[in-house]
Amino acid sequence: MPHTQEWKVRLYLFEEEDRTKARAVLDTGATELTGHGAAHRNPADKDVPEIGDELAAGRALYDLGRQLVEVADRDIEGMNPPVDTRSAGPSSGWPMADDGPAR
Repeated sequence: MPHTQEWKVRLYLFEEEDRTKARAVLDTGATELTGHGAAHRNPADKDVPEIGDELAAGRALYDLGRQLVEVADRDIEGMNPPVDTRSAGPSSGWPMADDGPAR
């Protein structure tokens, strides 16, 4: 069954002297995540604002991507909760011994 969605990403860039900051905001319609990134120009380097924008934006998007993978990992773990073999009985796992700790 086909599945199509549109997620919107807004990217904000802020420049202050030799520092560029970026904020990437993902809106899925159900969830909003925000990634952050920054770039700092060495005072000895030529002032090319586009480079700071690219680095800061790339880092913010990388942060956003990392968060998305973490959310997916948690969702996957939530779908398959761990099985408690202590109460599952003899049909699964190793049965629990009732005679105290092993020697």
